[in-house]
Amino acid sequence: MAIKELPTSPVAVAGDDPKLRKEIGLIGLLFAAIGSIIGSGWLFSSLHASEQAGPAALVSWVVGAVMFILIGLTYSELGVMFPHSGGVARYPHYAFGSFTSYSMGWVTWLGAAAVAPVEVSAVLTYATSYVPWLENPNTTLTAGGIIVAVVLMAIFVGVNFLGVRWFARINNVLVWWKLFMIVLVIVALLVTAFHASNLTDFGGFTPYGWHGAFSAIPAAAIAFSFFGFRQGIELAGETAHPKRNVPITLIGSVVICGGLYFLLQLAFLGSVPSDAVAKGGWANVGVNFPAAIGGATAQFAPLAAIASIIGLGWLAVLLYADAIISPSDTGLIYLSVTARLSYAMGRNRNAPAAMAAVNRKGVPWVSLILAFVVGCIFFLPFPSWQSLVGIVTTMTVLSFGSGPIALLTLRRQVPDVERPFRLRGAWVIASLALLSTNLIIYWSGWDQVWKMMLAIVLGYVLLGLFQLRARDAAPPLDFRHGWWVLVWFAGITVLSYFGSYSGVSGTANAGERDVIGFEWSILANVALTAIVLALAYVSRLPAQQAAQIIEHRDEQLPPVTA
Repeated sequence: MAIKELPTSPVAVAGDDPKLRKEIGLIGLLFAAIGSIIGSGWLFSSLHASEQAGPAALVSWVVGAVMFILIGLTYSELGVMFPHSGGVARYPHYAFGSFTSYSMGWVTWLGAAAVAPVEVSAVLTYATSYVPWLENPNTTLTAGGIIVAVVLMAIFVGVNFLGVRWFARINNVLVWWKLFMIVLVIVALLVTAFHASNLTDFGGFTPYGWHGAFSAIPAAAIAFSFFGFRQGIELAGETAHPKRNVPITLIGSVVICGGLYFLLQLAFLGSVPSDAVAKGGWANVGVNFPAAIGGATAQFAPLAAIASIIGLGWLAVLLYADAIISPSDTGLIYLSVTARLSYAMGRNRNAPAAMAAVNRKGVPWVSLILAFVVGCIFFLPFPSWQSLVGIVTTMTVLSFGSGPIALLTLRRQVPDVERPFRLRGAWVIASLALLSTNLIIYWSGWDQVWKMMLAIVLGYVLLGLFQLRARDAAPPLDFRHGWWVLVWFAGITVLSYFGSYSGVSGTANAGERDVIGFEWSILANVALTAIVLALAYVSRLPAQQAAQIIEHRDEQLPPVTA
């Protein structure tokens, strides 16, 4: 089939079902991101970061925020150029074709599908302090706990079926509550029980070195806590003013929440009872002071435990209430996001077209039901909240890495597409953003990376089955434009295998395969970043083909009725 000449005027960008309603304003979009960021992470991450890094956890939060600001900047240009729902799964399709978009879309979707169950797990973990029959001693859910978890997921589905307008209204109310609670906890702890000596007296500021500080970014849910910035991308097709709303949401949500998390970490470090740290150092602080309810360890409810110990019983009660509200709101949002991602893959035609079905209220209903079913699978006897966060982190961060790459290649492929927001210093920022992605995955450790790669292999098996079943209906894979993805995945795997991070509580590999030292690992990831960028850039789709995909997205998708 011949490819038509590029138009002389700016390319008209299509790509979303017109039944998706543009009813989310700036506050709604920003609050969707903030609501996603302030979920279960704020209830547990201060404790886990302290165990991983001690007071150096403050540095972990700063580094993590900077990394996600860099990633968010690259998506700011893309999100305004192509304000499409499920954008993270769609931008690679425009630049590299179906194989790349499927590879990144699968990883993105799987990571997002696990977030809502993780948030429900957080609700039940906090509740275990006063409803002990929800979890087993090994932190897996009991049969009763699974039933409660499924009911919560069903409630999320029901709210999403009301449509995006009601979704935004409900979320806005919940986010105001979450912001109030996190500010209240910060002020209460700093005013009531802050001891600056905790930052230096127990092994110094970096008791576990910089290795611990960087491993805390993935292992202590710091990276996980920032994932919510993506809502500015995933819901961009449902906001009326993407030029203004998308960049403000992507960057503003990270800056606002990053500042709050830094202050919360500082308040937590200074409020921990000194004898709890003295017994076994920061690494054991979670098991060395009692929780407020039932004598359980503080691992179940760390902030509530501190509030009770320092005499703020009323705050502990509010925290137990918030432990239901905050994660539930984030789970509600991520169920919506997961549905938008499979919707986007359906529109890319590398997933069944039914995934793109939209009902009269503008809800991708088939994708929403799929997200519910797959999410419930995560309630089977999987390990603790923190362990689930580890694998979710590696998959989601990997998916973000496609944004910086697509940004640079699309600059060359479709220079005539209007860019209402044009990122200055794109090559530098995109390179640093991809390096940030690679480093976070490396710091996650081998124990998480091999699981992620196994999930990717499963995805390719499903892709092969879909290609066989769909045959002529499936688009060409464009493998010669996407083969570089396999080099990227292989490089991540090799570096992780020979690296110094195991991913088991952020510890080193105890000499088993610690071939790459800390300094050399930075250089190795810089080299991997440069190789991947170069291979992707030279392998990109021809400019005319990329322009056709962008201009005729709707024409390539068979109509789907609700």
